[in-house]
Amino acid sequence: MYTPIMPNPAVPVRINLYSDTQTKPTRAMRETMLDAEVGDEQRGMDPTIDALCARVAALFGKEAAMFLPSGTMCNEIAILTHCRPGDEILAHETAHIITAEGGAPGALAGARVLPLAGAKGMFSPDTLRAALTDRSRYAAPQTLMVAEQTANLGGGTIWPLATLNEVADIAHAAGMATHMDGARLMNAVVASGISAADYAAAFDTVWLDFTKGLGAPLGAVLAGSRSLIDRAWLWKQRIGGALRQGGVCAAACLYALDHHVARLADDHTNAKRLAEGLREIEGLAVQAPETNLVYLDVTNDKRTPGDWAASLLGQGIMVSVMSSKRLRLCTHLDISAADIDETIAAFRAVN
Repeated sequence: MYTPIMPNPAVPVRINLYSDTQTKPTRAMRETMLDAEVGDEQRGMDPTIDALCARVAALFGKEAAMFLPSGTMCNEIAILTHCRPGDEILAHETAHIITAEGGAPGALAGARVLPLAGAKGMFSPDTLRAALTDRSRYAAPQTLMVAEQTANLGGGTIWPLATLNEVADIAHAAGMATHMDGARLMNAVVASGISAADYAAAFDTVWLDFTKGLGAPLGAVLAGSRSLIDRAWLWKQRIGGALRQGGVCAAACLYALDHHVARLADDHTNAKRLAEGLREIEGLAVQAPETNLVYLDVTNDKRTPGDWAASLLGQGIMVSVMSSKRLRLCTHLDISAADIDETIAAFRAVN
């Protein structure tokens, strides 16, 4: 999926559109981390982690939450909690658990993922219904349905609330649990005006990443019922245990909730401006962004996405090569309106 074009030390990266994971913690965030009250998380003695978990649980309307280093760990611990070896998970064919987690559902949980087709990273209720199998000794038990909000490889697209609720209802009626990969959920919240609790209401587990648009250096929080999070703690212990004095990192996440959510709208505005400018360049087909991800296909056979990326990197601009035809540019808090103008100009110069 992601093909890195390695930076040249002689040409430092000035505009990093590779991913919103490239954000750096702000000075104010670092100072908040410095002042964090900390303790042993495993013994319930880290008040900053406890405060973060309580806040995210309330944000999602769930009973409890767990602090983890990364979103991938949230996904995999949720899968381990919901599934047993031999179980089947239903998810979109471009879902992160399929494309970017090293085969972890199979390697760790012994579960297989049935990929579902659908436009823009989303499957329809009818597609989900058609994928359901009758319970029998011959079929793998279908135990979990996963939806990714926003859908990264779909173009940062936002699942409509009605569709999320309908697919969750179908899954529950079939005896399945539901899990939301909320890596960029707050982008959907800001863009749509729909609350995180409303998006998460029909899902048994949901998590939020703090290392993307929210700009923290580490951390994600998995939320669900108290019984589910209690069970998830067993897998957290098995995979690596508690975070000693982890409140240093949790403080950055709390700061992000206070200061970096509303400003996601700036990233969306910059993404739209970027798409509009790139759309005028011959040889590029640009997907209209819904949030902070700009996807474009190279339609001119004379230059590959890798060629574009290498040429841009020579100007100090880093982008993602997603496939033999596709590039991705991701706006975030370290990207300014001036950076957008410079990037558009750089594309024109390459062309």
